[in-house]
Amino acid sequence: MGRPSRPSPSPPVQPTPSHNDIEKGSKRPRHKSKIPPPPPPKPWKPWFTPLVFVANTSVFIYTMYVNDCPHTSGTSKCILYEYLGRYSFQRFKENPLLGPSYITLKTLGGLDWTQVVEEKEYWRLFSCMWLHAGLVHLLINMLSLLGLGIRLEHEFGFVRIGPLYMISGFGGTLTSVLSLARKSIVSVGASGALFGLLGSMLSELITNWSNYTNKCSALSTMLLIICLNLAIGFLPRVDNSAHIGGFVSGLLAGFVLLMRPQYGYISSKHVPEGYQIKHKVAKHQVHQYVLFGISLVLLITG
Repeated sequence: MGRPSRPSPSPPVQPTPSHNDIEKGSKRPRHKSKIPPPPPPKPWKPWFTPLVFVANTSVFIYTMYVNDCPHTSGTSKCILYEYLGRYSFQRFKENPLLGPSYITLKTLGGLDWTQVVEEKEYWRLFSCMWLHAGLVHLLINMLSLLGLGIRLEHEFGFVRIGPLYMISGFGGTLTSVLSLARKSIVSVGASGALFGLLGSMLSELITNWSNYTNKCSALSTMLLIICLNLAIGFLPRVDNSAHIGGFVSGLLAGFVLLMRPQYGYISSKHVPEGYQIKHKVAKHQVHQYVLFGISLVLLITG
């Protein structure tokens, strides 16, 4: 019978240095692998944009209820009276957009120079944003709202998009009042606020330039969309001054509200324990701070 073989000695177990050892200057090398990227931001759940959609639609229905074309103009002068009854539209000669009368829009808060400047009814600067001249006007604006608003609200949330929408709308109506000096025209609609969303998309592209890969493609597409929408403003019965005022207001507000950290910035809370960042990237670039400051001053003083 042979001798039993002796078990080979097991290698000594090296103690794992604790976090305190590392902080005290342990010679164990730190991780050399790349720091994993931070988790992608969770998209916001949009609720401001749907709320604005419901509000505008509800106000239009109420406007048609108050208008009551059969009672004020007679059933023979109302469009689709057989189907809509009290909610039927004024004839095309009076309103080609399938909507209420001029008097109804003015009564419910349409933007009128005389009422705002001479009668001091400043509330019309906000109320006109929720009124629409007709069904065609409402459909165009609401489709634009859903297309622009939901995308922006997914990225930045209602806390930023809500104030941006209101600032743009106010800027559009204020510009409209200045351009309608002593003219008997009633201006209504959310177009100024919507053009503000367009302007904010442009400023977001400019201020967050480092986060985009196809920069030229994104910029050219954005400028094309803006030019096409501004061209619509030169059609008859369209208040282009509100579009321009809303666009400029949204452009400035976008530089203030939509600034994001530049590409390559990693927050300290996303750096795993034991990793070191050799080349730290600043959270924001200089041009972002400059645009932020200039835009904020112009919004406050303008």
